[in-house]
Amino acid sequence: MDEAYFTTIDGRRFLPTDHARGPWDAHSCHAGPPTALMVRAMEQLVPDQRLTRVTVELMRPIPMSGFRVQADVRRPGRSVTHTEAEIYDDDRFYARAYGMHLRRLDYLEVSTAPVDSPVFGQSRPGEFPIRIAAHELPGFNSTIEVRFDPAGSQGSGGPTTMWMRTKVAILAGEEASPFQQICPLADCGNGLSYNDYLDRVSFLNTDLTVSLHRDPVGDWFCSRSVSHWEPTGIGLADAELFDIEGSVGRATQNLILNPARS
Repeated sequence: MDEAYFTTIDGRRFLPTDHARGPWDAHSCHAGPPTALMVRAMEQLVPDQRLTRVTVELMRPIPMSGFRVQADVRRPGRSVTHTEAEIYDDDRFYARAYGMHLRRLDYLEVSTAPVDSPVFGQSRPGEFPIRIAAHELPGFNSTIEVRFDPAGSQGSGGPTTMWMRTKVAILAGEEASPFQQICPLADCGNGLSYNDYLDRVSFLNTDLTVSLHRDPVGDWFCSRSVSHWEPTGIGLADAELFDIEGSVGRATQNLILNPARS
């Protein structure tokens, strides 16, 4: 891929391209691509174990002007290692991620629960559900191909099953790991399954937790998402994640709901 969400010179400071821009603010990133950068930093710290869970706390909008990423091991272990990564600049921190890495076995004969997985071959091309933004600049939505499960919502809100393939790399000149590749889709659950549109309610996620029980394969990933909204102004987006071979994990986002500005 010639295009990417980020470029870097030193591997620590990253400059977002237009592709990383989110829909809510022209000066802020979509949270999915920056999450992939924190995953990258944590995976580099613990190459002999597999990253299985990441929880990202989104403290401030992540700036399009650029930022740094640093990561550290919080607690090492032979079976379980805990890591932490941060997005920051000279003035403030924008996001913090906590990772859990588990040891791998060469082979263990086990049975697994059957899962009703969406079938890629039955999906139909479509457009990303959020087709309006708070600005007119190019952004994240234009970087993906979308296909919908014919049995569910076709991008009109409510419970939604959507396949997605990104058309750009995470970082220029580098191949992303499977966990990094699925991060942009994992952060889309609230945008796939919404219960009212942006002209009435805004639905920002304040965090993101992604748990993967195996490495995704291929470049098409699927999210089966449902959002639960409450009159208290609090919500939860819950998404099962799949690749073309079946289930790979789950992503959840806690939401803050607000009346849309007139």
